[in-house]
Amino acid sequence: MLSSRSAPRLLASANSLWNLQNFRGGLLRGVAAAGFEPVLAAPPGNQGHALPFRAASLPISSDGLNPLQDGLLLLRFIRLLRRERPAALISWTAKPNIYGAMAARQVGVPAFPNVSGLGTAFIRGGMLQRVLCLLYRTAFGRCPAVFFQNAEDAELFVDLRLVRPDQVRLLPGSGVDLARFPAVPIPPIDGPLRLLFVGRLLGDKGVRELAAAARLLKDEGTPVRFQLLGVLGAQNRTAITRAELDGWLAEDLLDYLGVADDVRPALAQAHAVILPSYREGLPRSLLEAAASGRPLLASDVPGCRDVVEDRVNGLLFPVRSAEGLAKAVRDYLALTPAEQQTMGDCARRTVEQRFGEDRVIAAYLREIGHLLEGGEDREQ
Repeated sequence: MLSSRSAPRLLASANSLWNLQNFRGGLLRGVAAAGFEPVLAAPPGNQGHALPFRAASLPISSDGLNPLQDGLLLLRFIRLLRRERPAALISWTAKPNIYGAMAARQVGVPAFPNVSGLGTAFIRGGMLQRVLCLLYRTAFGRCPAVFFQNAEDAELFVDLRLVRPDQVRLLPGSGVDLARFPAVPIPPIDGPLRLLFVGRLLGDKGVRELAAAARLLKDEGTPVRFQLLGVLGAQNRTAITRAELDGWLAEDLLDYLGVADDVRPALAQAHAVILPSYREGLPRSLLEAAASGRPLLASDVPGCRDVVEDRVNGLLFPVRSAEGLAKAVRDYLALTPAEQQTMGDCARRTVEQRFGEDRVIAAYLREIGHLLEGGEDREQ
């Protein structure tokens, strides 16, 4: 706990207030309890479950690289940092990580970016990835620490010389509030198996493979309903279109549940969760589902396999494969209710042992507190 004589300010930035409130709220409350004053820096918008912290409006276009817009974002970050005079900047999502760290270097504020996932550019490759690599290398060069949510992402950044090995800090995702997400028994399967997908409706999340698998399973008469809970029309090159979704609904392949700030009611009704993503940092959707005692069906990719232990707390299946996804559903249906519940119980233990929110809070406080207390400077 820091001295109450003065509360050091922390500027916390992401590409939306929703992201800060729903994914980072526990961390921000934790650092506030330790004596910091968080200030939120994100685009204005619907705040949902508002955090008890002041927000500073920071317009961010989260998709694409427009030099004029991004140059303006860098200037806005510099002005904001000079106005707020924070002890440190903590950030998530690509543009706050990159331009926030660049601005922090100009102003002399330590920046602690969190690479919570690599996104479409690294999944697809090409020119955009090369540009992003240059930006990351420039932005992260003087950061005291860079947080990653799985070892494979960290190793890739080191191999590409975007960060130095001494900068890397591994976190257990964003952590889960185990009290807010208690284990709930799996409901009886008294009809079709209900498999819940939680996340933005993107091609890179495997939603098209999910729909294709649903078609395969429907044609063979397998009793399963896929339920999608998440944003349609996100700012992403691989976003599912309204026409695509309407087509799947017309075929009766799946159900769209819309968007919800609280996923717990949907989790309580689900028999398991499914995530056919192409790559993840450390998916919060799986962590919250595991905390709720739900078996996890996920693609065998970085991030997902950090949470899912095949045949123990869930099932892994090949990425980009509708048939592989369909086979995992068949395999899950072949389990007895007792075996399914055992998987759910194991999922809960996984989160309790490795992914509690308190671990994330402690990691941030350790790094930031080290600087404020005059510890050895890791910058080069």
